[in-house]
Amino acid sequence: PFWMVVPDSRKTNVFGLTQPFCTAEKSHTEPRRKAAFGSVGRRIPYRILHIINQDGESLGNMHRAEALKLMDQHNLKLVLLRENAQPPVYRLMTGQQIHEEQLKRAEKKKASSKSGLVQKELSFSSAIGKNDLETKTRQIAHWIEKKYHVKVTIRQAKDSNIDMFMLFDQILETVSDKATYLSKPQAIKEGTSTCILRHMSDKELKAYQKMEKQKNSTVKKDENEDLKSSELH
Repeated sequence: PFWMVVPDSRKTNVFGLTQPFCTAEKSHTEPRRKAAFGSVGRRIPYRILHIINQDGESLGNMHRAEALKLMDQHNLKLVLLRENAQPPVYRLMTGQQIHEEQLKRAEKKKASSKSGLVQKELSFSSAIGKNDLETKTRQIAHWIEKKYHVKVTIRQAKDSNIDMFMLFDQILETVSDKATYLSKPQAIKEGTSTCILRHMSDKELKAYQKMEKQKNSTVKKDENEDLKSSELH
């Protein structure tokens, strides 16, 4: 006999596509990178801003159009300081102020590149007395011995003709058997210069000791030759 199978209309098969199991959340946005310190130009995405003037004084909250007007009137630049604040904080700065702050941040980043690094600071006038300078250099030597970085800042005293860069070299000379410049002396603003000293590496110490040994050997040889020459005469 001939048989025909008729599907039951009451039963239906439903097929669906399922997502594979995954515990990781999808991320459609990448984390924002921290913007480099500098002028933001005229592109400001926020309507209301908190403004600080070039002297570091707060001018309160204002509309961005008013902030841009101030910037143009005084020939300044706007720099974003704190984006997460409510409202975001911007500062009016000169080009020179921005440059100095960038140098300061780069120096700080370089000085703290090693984990656990300690940096000490000393600041004094170029008119410092001999005894006070000796006290300062002893303190520097103590910190260098502990392998700290030491930032030295010298302010040019009024009516002083002392060469601050020679003063830096004089300080380094007192610790030359163990220290060298991490950051060479440079003027950070008119009348103020700074440098950073660090402990020499083992390789640098060996090279220094070898150089000193050769220097002493040469001096001793010259002294012996002078002595022989005087005996002959």
